[in-house]
Amino acid sequence: MFLTPYVSKNGEQFEFTRQQASHFAKKVAGDYNPIHDEDNKRFCVPGDLLFAVLLQQEGISQKMRFDFSGMVTEGVNLSVENKCQKESALVDEAGKEYLHMSREGEVSHNQEFIEHVVSNYVQFSGMNFPHIMVPLMEEQQMMINCQRPLVIYESMEVEFERLDLTHPEVDFTGATFDVDGKRGLVTLNFAFKEDGKVVGKGVKRMVASGLKPYDDQAVEELVERFNARKEHFLTLFNAA
Repeated sequence: MFLTPYVSKNGEQFEFTRQQASHFAKKVAGDYNPIHDEDNKRFCVPGDLLFAVLLQQEGISQKMRFDFSGMVTEGVNLSVENKCQKESALVDEAGKEYLHMSREGEVSHNQEFIEHVVSNYVQFSGMNFPHIMVPLMEEQQMMINCQRPLVIYESMEVEFERLDLTHPEVDFTGATFDVDGKRGLVTLNFAFKEDGKVVGKGVKRMVASGLKPYDDQAVEELVERFNARKEHFLTLFNAA
C-alpha cells in the first residue's frame, strides 16, 4: 500500500515520526503548512494522513463523515476502535479520540480503489493554500495571522452514488469563508467524477483562528514564503 513509507506499525497499533508525517504532507498532499514541518515546535500529523490510514483499514463506505477532535504529535500510539458497525475512531492508548468516522451503505475494501480515492482527495485537499484560501480571504477582507498561520481540519463528509468505481477524480465545485470575529469557517465543496459523470460529492470544513483585517502585502509575503519553502523542499528531495 502506498501509505507504508508514512506510517510505523506495531501489531494493531501505529504511530508516525515527524519525517513520515512531514513527507506525506509535502510529497503526497502538496501541503506545505509549516505546522507539518519536522522542526516545528507546534508540529502535528496531517489530518489527511489520519484519514488515509483509517480508510485503508476500514474501507470506503457509500456515505461517510469524519470529525477531527485532536491533533496528533509524533510517537503517539494509535489504534482503530470500532464503536459499533457504523462507527470507528482513531484513539490513543489512553482512549483519547482524534478522528471519528460514521458511515452508511455498502463498503468497499478494494485497496486499489481506496488508494486512488485517498491520493486523489489529499492532492485536492493540500491545495487549500494559496489557491483557495487567498481569494476567500481577499473577498472577506479578513486573513489568517501570516506570522503564525493556523487553519485546523474540523470535519469532512463524502457520499458516493455507488462503489463499483475505479478512478473517480476530485473536482472542486466552490468554497465559502464565514467570518465570526477572529474565527472563520472555511467550507470546500467538491464532487467525484468518473468518465465525465458525477459519481459522488463531498464537503471539507476547516476552522481558521486569529483572524486579522486583510493586508495585501502581508498575504503576498506569506505566499512568497510558501512558494520558497515548497521549492526548497522539492530541490532537496529531488537531489537526494
